[in-house]
Amino acid sequence: MADERKEPLLKKDYYENCPGCKVEQGKETQSGLPIKELVSIWVVVLCTALPISSLFPFIYFMIRDFHIAEREEDIGYYAGYVGSSFMFGRALTSVFWGIMADRYGRKPVIIIGTCAVVVFNTLFGLSINFWMAITTRFLLGSLNGLLGPIKAYSSEVFRKEYHALGQSTVSTAWGIGLIIGPALGGFLAQPAEKFPSIFSKESLFGRFPYFLPCLCISVFALVVTIASLWLPETLHMHNVHTKSHDDSYEALEAASCGPDAKEIAEDIEGREPTSKGSLIKNWPLMSSIIVYCVFSLHDMAYTEIFSLWAVSPKKFGGLSYSTGDVGTVLAISGFGLLVFQLSLYPLAERILGPIMVSRIAAAVSIPLLTSFPYIAMLSGFSLSLLLNCASVMKNVLSVSIITGLFILQNKAVDQHQRGAANGIAMTLMSLFKAAGPAGGGALFSWAEKRQDAAFLPGSQMIFFILNVIEAIAVLMTFKPFLVERHE
Repeated sequence: MADERKEPLLKKDYYENCPGCKVEQGKETQSGLPIKELVSIWVVVLCTALPISSLFPFIYFMIRDFHIAEREEDIGYYAGYVGSSFMFGRALTSVFWGIMADRYGRKPVIIIGTCAVVVFNTLFGLSINFWMAITTRFLLGSLNGLLGPIKAYSSEVFRKEYHALGQSTVSTAWGIGLIIGPALGGFLAQPAEKFPSIFSKESLFGRFPYFLPCLCISVFALVVTIASLWLPETLHMHNVHTKSHDDSYEALEAASCGPDAKEIAEDIEGREPTSKGSLIKNWPLMSSIIVYCVFSLHDMAYTEIFSLWAVSPKKFGGLSYSTGDVGTVLAISGFGLLVFQLSLYPLAERILGPIMVSRIAAAVSIPLLTSFPYIAMLSGFSLSLLLNCASVMKNVLSVSIITGLFILQNKAVDQHQRGAANGIAMTLMSLFKAAGPAGGGALFSWAEKRQDAAFLPGSQMIFFILNVIEAIAVLMTFKPFLVERHE
């Protein structure tokens, strides 16, 4: 009798013409590393991450050229507003895009997001004044809502044993985009000054000195948009009336041995899952989102401050770097980050778990950030060597933290809520990240005016405040605040 009952329990029932079921069927026959899926996710996330911070190496000079700041020390304030406008726009629409991804699919939201990069990132490079720059960045953030859906997508398109690798791919591409973007901005901004033999001052790139890096990113986004048309959809779209009663009974039996049995059974019977409205009460989800927001505030403020600090004059505690010098540092950091995340992070996550990896990485970041003002006192090769090592380590640690929290968020909910859950995460994170550049720019301008202070003068105060935020986030990774959902 036991043998008779075992076969239907192992049999899985798939709905015809359901894209999610087709993906599930493909996962059953999948063997080896899913290279195609990894590359697809990597380029989509890279596309949306590149424009976020590509402006930071040249925003100091862009604001200066707009002639809106009365004093040089005030440039950081206006730079912060431009940096924040993207995140503010994304905060207003992330839940909407998450709901759209749950209702109509991940793929349409992904394509709309990449199209937004093509249009509005190009227009930002053609900005002729401060308000045009803010408006185009705001619209880019509002219409680029694909990060939440792509996080859900990466947890659905891979077999379970590759979930950590999938989330690591998202955070790696995100982190590298936040590094390569500024590197491109640093290398390609002001081309008429850097490459006068190729670009004349009367050319389009001479009249719009910050257009070239934006154009390169937009062309890449156009290629990704076209390639995304062939992405498989992972959302389950079941027409419950096309199935017979016997088929539904077999599907119920097949679902009864899985962790989401109640959800699948209710879906087959045509009812809404009972947990549909419980996202806010889902503490494993909300606690991971809150911790994620605090770390995101820190990371965005650091990203803005690092570039401003590097290009600011030595007399203000900076490095007097050019945009090209900043680009070189960030390009090296991107390569180191790629190697670590694809080779070592999945192993560390399996051994220590996502919470412990995030906690250790955050704790190590504190003494590392403390060293930055002292690195600025060096010069020549020693400055270059230590700055590159510190930048690589800081970015590796930051992305390790975010990857662990991505994993916790997607484990905390079932598939039918994953788009909305990631939309909530993106909304709250974007609000915090919107405060990051604005707060970082204001903090930077304030610190530049207190070079002779007795307590933490100049840049020492900047990195001290960043460390306070990081320390608060570390404390929040402990119980009872941060809770992991166990299947």
